[in-house]
Amino acid sequence: MNRKHTVIGLPSSVFFSIFFILFSLISSGQVSSTIDSTSIKIGEQITYYVQVEADSTALVVFPEGQTFSPLEMIESYEIDTLKKIDKYNLIKKYGLTQFDSGSYTIPRQKIIVGDKTFFTDSLKVEVNNVVVDTTQGLYDIKPIIAVEKSGSDWWKYLLLTVLVIGVLAFLLYWFIWRKKPLTEDEKIALLPPYDRAKLAIRKLDESTYLENQNLKDYYSELTFIIRKYLDEKVYDKALESTTDELITRLKILKQGNQVDLSKDDIKNLEDILKRADLVKFAKSAPDIELAKIDRDTIDVEIDHVKEALPEPTEEEKLLDEKYREEQERKKKRKKIWLTVGISVFLLLATLTGLSLKYGFDLVKDTIIGHDSKELLEGDWVRSEYGFPPITISTPKVLKRSTPELPEEMAQQIELTQFSYGSLIDKFQIQVATTNIKNLGENKINLEQAMEGTLKVFENAGAQNIITKNEKFVTPNGAEGLKVYGTMDSPVLGTDKLEKGKYVILGFTAESVVQQVMLFYKEQDVYAEQMVDRILNSVELKPAEE
Repeated sequence: MNRKHTVIGLPSSVFFSIFFILFSLISSGQVSSTIDSTSIKIGEQITYYVQVEADSTALVVFPEGQTFSPLEMIESYEIDTLKKIDKYNLIKKYGLTQFDSGSYTIPRQKIIVGDKTFFTDSLKVEVNNVVVDTTQGLYDIKPIIAVEKSGSDWWKYLLLTVLVIGVLAFLLYWFIWRKKPLTEDEKIALLPPYDRAKLAIRKLDESTYLENQNLKDYYSELTFIIRKYLDEKVYDKALESTTDELITRLKILKQGNQVDLSKDDIKNLEDILKRADLVKFAKSAPDIELAKIDRDTIDVEIDHVKEALPEPTEEEKLLDEKYREEQERKKKRKKIWLTVGISVFLLLATLTGLSLKYGFDLVKDTIIGHDSKELLEGDWVRSEYGFPPITISTPKVLKRSTPELPEEMAQQIELTQFSYGSLIDKFQIQVATTNIKNLGENKINLEQAMEGTLKVFENAGAQNIITKNEKFVTPNGAEGLKVYGTMDSPVLGTDKLEKGKYVILGFTAESVVQQVMLFYKEQDVYAEQMVDRILNSVELKPAEE
């Protein structure tokens, strides 16, 4: 059944206070029930008979399942049919038993004949203990056997996590933070410019350029050594300048007393650089001995350039020290950013893999946290509420929340209510039992009682309540009505509405209405799982007379 209510708000905490107004009566009919014995021994079977007188065209529905609790149905027999003029007598038999001694009441059974509902009378059965033969020997009670408790595997996941983090930390240290042994080129790069130039001269002596008369490469190396030294200590564009530009710059620096080079030193450098240009670009081929002399001249000129340079001031030394410190900081920052980048990449890759396997929402809620997820994965409680008791498993213990009824209403109904959460929370559970006094021969109409609950929602303020009804059977066989759907709940302190869902279970027995109500927000997958778990746990136990 689908319908839509347009209303203006939500109920607060009292959902059951006007049920009795909405109960209707169901007339009794030609239905009777009997049992073949009112006293049995433990485990002995009794036969329960239901007799219905109906028209030949009437559809008759007998109870099925464990509706005879506290007695247990062990067999349901075929229906016997007897014709009587224009009517039929239908006789349905059930085999019942009980394995605990005591006085029990078989509850009233619902029989549907056509479009009418009838209830049988409740019947009392006495279950007696089996007489024990005391002449037989008795044996001691077996001692308690210790069972090894199976441990949790949490330590395995912790060990794996620590192992993975340890491996990643070692790799980051080994490839990024570890001080690696310097290569030969790195050691040379750390030398001062003068020592580096003198070392380059010695390496040139070890080369085979002159032996192979490879003067072009020889002069290229030789002039690069002096140009590199001048670039670092005298003129920072010595490497990219032409010979004429470099010599002109040296003369200007000499005139400005910035470099104390003699005219002979500058002339020697000019001759060697121009000769090297001829060798490199004009394919000139000077004598090998002249090339050796040029090598010695460059070696001497490196010494003269060093002597010609003024001693660095304390300020220059400090600037050099700051420069080296800044370079070290840059290297350290580079390592930090590289470590952070690799760590973020690995983290994102891990989260992406987990999201693809388990879903993004689950991974996000596991890391950040989610109220409903914590309730779902917490320690649940199974308990009984009200009388007759409703047994139910919930994520938290339900607290008594029975409202104080007006005196006039308290004379007509007796209400017991337990709850957890509220409608402004993300999840709410309520269990209530309403006992209607002085009902007499009248019968409770459960559908109209549930309609009354929806009216309470409307009067208290919900909007756009959409409902569906269906039959509901508990795991222990109790039949009831399930009403569920959606509604718009107001957000506290605002005029906004939030889409939510609800499930209401309703049960009746004689003058008692029992209800389980669940409210949760739409799109909350963890709440959906909690609702399924709760619904599968509901069991009803009839009150013993």
